[in-house]
Amino acid sequence: QVQLVESGGGLAQAGGSLGLSCVVSGSFYSVNAMGWYRQAPGLQRELVATIGIGGNTHYLNSVKGRFTISRDNAKNTVYLQMNSLKTEDTAVYYCNAEVSRNYYDPGMDYFGKGTLVTVSS
Repeated sequence: QVQLVESGGGLAQAGGSLGLSCVVSGSFYSVNAMGWYRQAPGLQRELVATIGIGGNTHYLNSVKGRFTISRDNAKNTVYLQMNSLKTEDTAVYYCNAEVSRNYYDPGMDYFGKGTLVTVSS
């Protein structure tokens, strides 16, 4: 059973910073790509940032230059540092990881339960 558990988040003022982290635990062979999604009230879930196993990153245009995704492969952990926060960053943030159960498994997507980030003006 693979589990993703997020921590961090909470309340910040516009212009402030928050950090999120997510640990992948359970029985698996490897953790491949990792990332963060978010879903604001009334809107669809959107991909915020991804990071490959080699460290290559991609960002949603609206967060480029403000958010930084990183990972610690030894700890099966992904991080999201959010700076210069805006009220429109308010959302539930979900951790995502593609996990392979064995050498032959190309990987399956798993999600955490989400953590709320609220940015006040």
